[in-house]
Amino acid sequence: MKRAGLLIFSTLLVFCFAAFVLVYSLTNNDSSDPPAVYEYDDSYVFDSLEDRVFELPISGASGYAAIDIPVYQTASENAGTVFALSAGQGFTILGERNDWWYIEVDNARGWVLHQYCLINLPDIIPSMIYNNTNTYYSLFRSSGIDIPNITGMALYEGWAYNARLGREEFISPVLYAMAPKVFAAQQAALAEANTLIIYEAFRPAEAHDTLHVHFSNLVNSNPTVRRGITADSFNIRWFLAEAPYNHQRGTAIDASLGIIEDWEIRSTGAYEYIHISGYTEYIMQTPIHELSVAAAVYDSSVHARSTTAWMDAVMSDKASPGTVLMHKYCTGAGLTPLASEWWHFNDLENTAVAIEMENEGRYHIERTYSRPPGFNASR
Repeated sequence: MKRAGLLIFSTLLVFCFAAFVLVYSLTNNDSSDPPAVYEYDDSYVFDSLEDRVFELPISGASGYAAIDIPVYQTASENAGTVFALSAGQGFTILGERNDWWYIEVDNARGWVLHQYCLINLPDIIPSMIYNNTNTYYSLFRSSGIDIPNITGMALYEGWAYNARLGREEFISPVLYAMAPKVFAAQQAALAEANTLIIYEAFRPAEAHDTLHVHFSNLVNSNPTVRRGITADSFNIRWFLAEAPYNHQRGTAIDASLGIIEDWEIRSTGAYEYIHISGYTEYIMQTPIHELSVAAAVYDSSVHARSTTAWMDAVMSDKASPGTVLMHKYCTGAGLTPLASEWWHFNDLENTAVAIEMENEGRYHIERTYSRPPGFNASR
């Protein structure tokens, strides 16, 4: 009964969000009248409540600059600048107008183009399970062999108190333009009483560089490991390419899948959301972060920068039912699988944008700036 209730609630939740936005857009044509729930200053006008609808509004969520960017006085590149954000610097999102976010950092406010920003996934998709093992006990192995100085180590910090959710939670940012695809994948999973488990989103370039060095050393010194990554037309780049890598760009997630066993409704501000309090992870074809051909989704390598080549590939007979199901959710949402790792999904459309902006993720993200949605944003 509880799983049936989850299906009904998740469907109603999505419907209510969509209906709310539709009603708002039809009944609030006067852009001088911002939504009362946000209690914004009258001097700051928002054209719409949300350009994208997630499980929770973006108002109050943590954002991060992907590169050095200016903060403008108004939502125009012709406006004067208030201050500048350095790559990786965090802020609170107050609202959205078309391609712009109105933000606050250290009591200063202004507008940024959100295409150059990341957003913290737990703030807007709290129903997913977050378990970034690389922040406390890395599971990276190859052919079941520990990677020296990596396996069992904390590779970087990424766990902090989240005031929006009222608890400690992993920090899991992606480029804002990628977030709707992750949301769509989770909604597809929830509709079948499943949930995505996010093992990693943004990974600092420094951590990736360290991982690459120690993995390369193991490959060069251990014949078993070397054989494990070179079968079926694969090579080391398929399992751990040199930086910049899509995790550093904020356009990749490492995910597994769970069966929801128990859940509850929680609230933050004026909004309710699903909190999954019990789940069982599907048995996947290998443990996550097993860097060898045993983890390959397909029988051979597939062009990693093509959004469609995977469609013609033959799925490996090693792929478990959980692998197949998760791929249905993620590819159906517009994410592209990586042939060599069943857990890895790219947003190639926004990877191209990240490359163009020269976003290489050479910074650390170690805190949140989140607040409950609907907070009073007036000075």
